[in-house]
Amino acid sequence: MSNYQDKNNNLDEENELQLIIGRNPVIEALKANKLIDTIYINPEAKGSITLICRLAKEKGINVKRVTETKLNNMSRGASHQGVIAMGACAEYVSPEDILSIANEKGENPFIIICDEIEDPHNLGAIIRTAEAAGAHGVIIPKRRSASLNATVFKTSAGAASWLPVARVSNLAATIDMLKENGVWIYGTDGEGQSYTEVKLTGPIGLIVGSEGFGMGRLIKDKCDFLLSLPMAGKVNSLNASVAAGIFMYEAVRQRNL
Repeated sequence: MSNYQDKNNNLDEENELQLIIGRNPVIEALKANKLIDTIYINPEAKGSITLICRLAKEKGINVKRVTETKLNNMSRGASHQGVIAMGACAEYVSPEDILSIANEKGENPFIIICDEIEDPHNLGAIIRTAEAAGAHGVIIPKRRSASLNATVFKTSAGAASWLPVARVSNLAATIDMLKENGVWIYGTDGEGQSYTEVKLTGPIGLIVGSEGFGMGRLIKDKCDFLLSLPMAGKVNSLNASVAAGIFMYEAVRQRNL
């Protein structure tokens, strides 16, 4: 039990080091173009909170509306004045940047798309495997998703520093853009074909669904192919990052033949 608590305490300390607490510190961080992942605000707060929201929108930074209690817990007693910013461990890129990276390498795009992966440990593990497998980048949505925080960075074993990650407002529209650029979209779903029976050697975007519900209906409908894993046990699903690793390395196997 003590080891588990120590790990949690270490993660809390890492996250705390990333916090920018209070209105003026957050405003100055925004003006100085510091790497900021998310800004948490009390929607009932007035005054310069409006300016903070405007600056965040201009810079494409996610703003989450939370309760005063949430902010109090995050700040651990420090005066937050209704706002706390969470620093990012790495800078986000655009989906077009990921396509450009593949093009510059003369390779078919190999992109991992995370549909509402909310557990930062899962996202970190997926990023770690994707980097090792030679993927060109990972795409995550702005809403209902873990982001590049300290926990993700640590779980990725530093891979988040090397693998480009794009965070997008509209995942469905991003998938459409990838398809327009010749990328075939493969979803992971229990109703799909066996993952070894589908060709994964071309330009691919591999979608990993959320831990509890899999892919959303709209995202699933946009898939060109659905892939599944054989399940012989009584448990009919795998951890999202474990499943993602199996699918990724099947693509690696096929590409190396």
